Amino acid sequence: MCIALIMVSGLACQRSEDSAGEGTKATPARATPPAPGQARVETTKSPAKPGDDKMDAVVIKTIPVADHIYMLEGRGGNIGVSAGEDGVVLVDDQFAPLAPKILAAVKALGKGEPKYVINTHWHGDHTGGNPELGPRAAIIAQENVRKRLSTRQELRGETIEPLPAAGLPVVTYQQTVSLHMNGEEIRLVHFPHGHTDGDSVIFFTGANVVHMGDHFFNGRFPFIDTSSGGDPVQFTANVKAVIDQIKDDTKVIPGHGPLGSKADLVAFHQMLTETIGIVKAARKAHKSLDQVKKAGFPDKFASWGSGFITADAWIETIYGSLK
Repeated sequence: MCIALIMVSGLACQRSEDSAGEGTKATPARATPPAPGQARVETTKSPAKPGDDKMDAVVIKTIPVADHIYMLEGRGGNIGVSAGEDGVVLVDDQFAPLAPKILAAVKALGKGEPKYVINTHWHGDHTGGNPELGPRAAIIAQENVRKRLSTRQELRGETIEPLPAAGLPVVTYQQTVSLHMNGEEIRLVHFPHGHTDGDSVIFFTGANVVHMGDHFFNGRFPFIDTSSGGDPVQFTANVKAVIDQIKDDTKVIPGHGPLGSKADLVAFHQMLTETIGIVKAARKAHKSLDQVKKAGFPDKFASWGSGFITADAWIETIYGSLK
């Protein structure tokens, strides 16, 4: 069954391959290979597999954000939750082995199981739970997410197999789409060629909350997947576009890191602008990648390298993406 959504731009309803006879199957598209000269960053962890015993110790922490909006921390990308009288909407779902714990945390909010799951992009630490949640909830994503999840991908030297049909988005969109639930418009907006080529930023318009997906690593250098269409310069422009749309007291859920504010997002954007500017200037002066890495960034950016992307890795990403 196709799910009707309001305020749709470029909406497409996909039928699961499990629904034999109910509709035609979407034709998957191959991912665009990395452009020549793009740096391959090998510093992020591979998605955990279902048998990963490290998942046993993971605790899902529920953080109230505003009104009926919550953030769930576990392992992987931060999960956003809208839990109200109309039901539950999840934004991202981490890894498959954590699905029972995530569902238990959601049920504890007293509004039942998720009706919808929004994928902010295709990476496994944000979509790994799709096969477990797909039979329970309709998965929604920008159209490039379905394309990548339904085809074999190469990421950081690892081959990632397609998800089963139950884990694929059944509702896709091109530019924007909205859910009208729990007393507000939940607006999904595609910001192209930022972290990947299929990123969505989620605006909870009534609650004054925005979920940035991996367009925001709070207090950390970001990972930008240039092999999946991401670009540091466009990423920075996308962050600025969100800043221009939100209020001073908007709560900001990052893809990684603690719950943030508009001031935190502004600081993140300032870091992006300055560090990219440093690498651009060095490259314009014909400095080699090794020379730029040796020079590094000013000391004020030292703490930003405390995440899984170091200063060297961030320099490699910027340098490799510049023409």
